[in-house]
Amino acid sequence: MEPGGESGCWFLYYAYGSNLLRERLLLRNPSATLCALARLQDFKLEFGHHQGRTSSVWHGGTATIAQSPGDEVWGIVWKMNTCDLSSLDKQEGVEDGIYVPIEVNVHTQAGKVLTCRSYQMKDYVSGPPSPQYKKVICMGAKQNGLPADYQEKLEAIETNNYAGPVPIMEEIEAAIKAEKINFA
Repeated sequence: MEPGGESGCWFLYYAYGSNLLRERLLLRNPSATLCALARLQDFKLEFGHHQGRTSSVWHGGTATIAQSPGDEVWGIVWKMNTCDLSSLDKQEGVEDGIYVPIEVNVHTQAGKVLTCRSYQMKDYVSGPPSPQYKKVICMGAKQNGLPADYQEKLEAIETNNYAGPVPIMEEIEAAIKAEKINFA
């Protein structure tokens, strides 16, 4: 997937949270295609509440990345059409000031460095994710074959044990079911 003449039409997006799961990302961003697995050096994965408020979508803390020398975060580089940029920003709560777009350089397994758009939560109070949110991240890590030791780290994340309804989770599960039927 070498950049062609149409590079103005697409961008690279580095996902490390719920958008590791293809079906989650495709709900709102149909152009996304898998580009590479990659690690972000000197950052760590954290979960938090923007300005101390719990996510109304996920009912718990959501993922962000924080600078942390010597640590690393694994994720996925998605190639996306620029027409999905505004829906991605919207999904990440950019206009509400929850996440800000940042540029990161990530290392692929093949040793390439890719410059990607990613998102960082501003102004957050640390707090555990809901079991549903954690599940989506772990499913995405598994689906895309992130390193086993990193998957174990994700599995070990403590949750807030929220047991109520999470409509977006139902939407994701329905999308996964629909795919299974199509590919059966």
